[in-house]
Amino acid sequence: MGNGRTFGGDAADSTPFIKKAPSLGHVKIERGYGGLVIRHPCKGTSHTDPEDIQFTTIENAVYMGMKNDVSFILFYVMNIYERQGVYNPNMPVRQLMYAAKLYDKYIQVRGLNIYGKSLIRLPLPKLVTFYNGLEGEGDKILSLSEAFESDGEIMDPNIEVKTRMININHGSNPELMRACEPLAEYAWLVERIRENRRNGLGIEEAVDRAINDMPEDYEIRKFLIGNRAEVKDLCVTKYNEAETMKRFREEGREEGRKEGEDRLGRLVSLLIMKGRTGDAQKAATDKAARENLYQEFGIL
Repeated sequence: MGNGRTFGGDAADSTPFIKKAPSLGHVKIERGYGGLVIRHPCKGTSHTDPEDIQFTTIENAVYMGMKNDVSFILFYVMNIYERQGVYNPNMPVRQLMYAAKLYDKYIQVRGLNIYGKSLIRLPLPKLVTFYNGLEGEGDKILSLSEAFESDGEIMDPNIEVKTRMININHGSNPELMRACEPLAEYAWLVERIRENRRNGLGIEEAVDRAINDMPEDYEIRKFLIGNRAEVKDLCVTKYNEAETMKRFREEGREEGRKEGEDRLGRLVSLLIMKGRTGDAQKAATDKAARENLYQEFGIL
């Protein structure tokens, strides 16, 4: 059985989010540290039978684009998980979009008739955002209704989405960390990489030292050592994405108006859609190149 590795996370953070499980059907996932283990610490359960689990993660995510980190159906529950390295209050609408795509696929694959007279049965959605940013946000429930505009009148929206945000920084949620040791070890790794960066190390050296300093009994240590080059490449990629997005924001402020941010946002979206990530990075650092790209795409 071939291995496939999937990582995800927010572009503003340079640390990987590692997801592992064995290959089921067409989904590209990995065998766990000593066999399949899907821990469900939010519910206090764990599962080892691959027949119980159907992975539904949205594939083909684009560089610096919106992506679905991991989702799976276990029994009657569709679990949609995201990891964010920066606090994002828009996770309810993002996860609503993910859920809509996943339900559409679920309905199509099973040939369910949404136009018939019989009620179709759907898995129960559970939306979770694992947060390990540095803004100091704690556990909370994020609600889609908080985004709806109103003229001050209290109205009951016909659509509501709630996302549970859980802080997974090192030292947070000790009960959760005890229930899922690999998650606690990942939190330790992220904190150690950040500490190494604060001490002046480059991102590759910071990752190397964090892996070398990892306690011998950590479950994820063997995986990280065996995939060290890939882990470093991912961290460098995420770090470069973070720097690029930071420059985009700085350029928007420098232009001194909302239109500047809108132009940059439109340009970035178009370049990403066309797979021109090199031009996206060039636009962030080279004003002349950025102006040429504005002209090329007719962004005036």
